Amino acid sequence: MSPRRKVEAEESDFFDVVPKPPRRWGLPLIAGLATLLLAAAITASALMLYAYNKGQDSSAKDAEALGYVRGFMTTYTTVDPFHANDYVDRILAQGTGDFAKKYKEKENDVLIQVARAEPTTGTVVEAGVQRWNEDGSADVLVATKVSEKSPDGKSTIESGNRWVATTIREGQQWKISQLNEVI
Repeated sequence: MSPRRKVEAEESDFFDVVPKPPRRWGLPLIAGLATLLLAAAITASALMLYAYNKGQDSSAKDAEALGYVRGFMTTYTTVDPFHANDYVDRILAQGTGDFAKKYKEKENDVLIQVARAEPTTGTVVEAGVQRWNEDGSADVLVATKVSEKSPDGKSTIESGNRWVATTIREGQQWKISQLNEVI
């Protein structure tokens, strides 16, 4: 057979209906499902990361407030009558709001009381954040222990107190805005 006849024989008729190959849905369906699954995984990961960071921020804020209140209460319950003026100045410097106002009003009474007292050593037994207030302050429940030597120096007297200290951050520093003894 000549090459020309071969080409003509292979050509199909113009009006012949040639069936289309069946459409394959498997690959587009799998690609669509994989895309949805990937988007869901990314969204879930982002939400978990956000929740984790929010928890970390809250924990760090709690730790800052607790650390400050522990230090303040140790200073507040440790009295040295030989440095009464320094004691009053230190406490007043760490106060703000109602606490500073009330402490300033009673500054002379506190000074006389500290000067007449026996030296004491205060320690914080435990502290915990009770709640965070809307103004950004924290109410911290603190248990303290105060030890003092008897006037003859032979025995040690210990007493314990519970306090609710309200602390607020002013600029870069925490301060005490209220201090109430819990009965």
